[in-house]
Amino acid sequence: MALLRGKESYLLLITTLMLSIIGIIFVYSAGTYWSAIHYSEKMPFYMKQSVYFVVAIVVFFVTVRLEVLKTKSFWKMAYIFSLVLLVLVLIPGIGLVRNGSQSWIGVGPLTIQPAELTKITVLVYMSHILAEHKTGKAIVNWRHGAILLLPIVLIMLQPDFGSVFILVVSVFLLFFVAGYPLKLYALFIVAGIAGLATLIVTAPYRLKRIEAFLDPWIDPLGSGFQAVQSLMAIGPAGIFGHGFGQSRQKFLYLPEPQNDFIFAIILEEIGLVGGLAIVALFVLVLYAGYKLAIQATTRTAFYAIIGLVTMLSVQAFLNIAVVIGLVPVTGVTLPFISYGGTSLVTMWLIIGIIYQFAK
Repeated sequence: MALLRGKESYLLLITTLMLSIIGIIFVYSAGTYWSAIHYSEKMPFYMKQSVYFVVAIVVFFVTVRLEVLKTKSFWKMAYIFSLVLLVLVLIPGIGLVRNGSQSWIGVGPLTIQPAELTKITVLVYMSHILAEHKTGKAIVNWRHGAILLLPIVLIMLQPDFGSVFILVVSVFLLFFVAGYPLKLYALFIVAGIAGLATLIVTAPYRLKRIEAFLDPWIDPLGSGFQAVQSLMAIGPAGIFGHGFGQSRQKFLYLPEPQNDFIFAIILEEIGLVGGLAIVALFVLVLYAGYKLAIQATTRTAFYAIIGLVTMLSVQAFLNIAVVIGLVPVTGVTLPFISYGGTSLVTMWLIIGIIYQFAK
C-alpha cells in the first residue's frame, strides 16, 4: 500500500496490530469464566472480540481510502452529528444506562457510545480551524472554546468524566502546539479546579471515588471494591506473574475483568515484565504517531495527527494509572486491549484517520 511508506508507518501499524492481538488473547484469559457464568447462552467474549477485530480492520482499510476525511466540511458535519448523538443519548428510552452512566445508544443488537465519536470529531474539526489561523494574529478565539465546551457539557450530563478528561487534555495540548500563550494555561488550571470542585459538590458519588482512591480500604466492599481487587491482583504477581491463564482475581473477584481492569489481569498473569512490555508498545505508538505528524505536509494534518495520537495515548495511560492506583477510577477502556466493539473499532478508525492525513 502506498500509504505505508517509511518506518514510522510500519511501526504504528505493527504495534497497534500487536496490541489488538494481545487484547484478544487476554480477553480470552480474563473473560472466559465471567462469560460462562453470566452469559453462558451467548458467544464467548474472546470470539466476539475476534469478530470486532475483523470489523475494525475493515473500517481501517475503508478509512484510509476516503479522501473526503481530509475536508473541513466533512468534519464540520461530523461534529454537528456527534452533538446530536450526545443529545439523543440523554433521552430516556434511547440512551442506555450502564454502571450509572447513560452513555450508550442501542441500535438493534449493537450499541454505540457517542462520546467516543465526539472526541474524534472535536479534535479533527478543531485542527482544521487552527490550521486556518494567520501568522501574526492572536490565536486565542472564543470559537475554539465554544467548540470544546458544548460536547463537554453534554458528556458530563451522562456523566462520563473519563471521556471529558481525555478530550480536554488532548485539545489543550493541541492549543499549546498551535501557539496558545502559556499564561492562559494558568487560567485553564484554575477553571479546571473550580469545575472539578463543582462536579464533586453536585454529585457526591465522585467524592466517594476520591476517598476510595486515597484509601480504598475505607470501603473495600463498596466504593473501593474495584481498586482493592485490582491491587490484590497486581501485588502478589511479582516480576513474572503467576503465568498465562493463572489469574485468581478473574474468578468473580474483579468485576468484568475483560473490560476496564484487564490490565490488572495482565499484570497478575505475566507480571511487571509483561506490563512494561505493554507500556512500551503504547510508547512506540506515541513515538510513531508524532513522527508521522512531524512529516505531515499540511498544518491541518500536523494538528490532526498530534491530537488523535495524544488522545489515544492519554486514554491508554489513564487506564493504566487507574489500574495501578495512581488516579481515581474513571471507567475508560485500555485502547486495543479491553473488550468491546465500540472501543476496538474506534481505535482502528483513529489509526485509519491518522494514515489518511499522513498520506
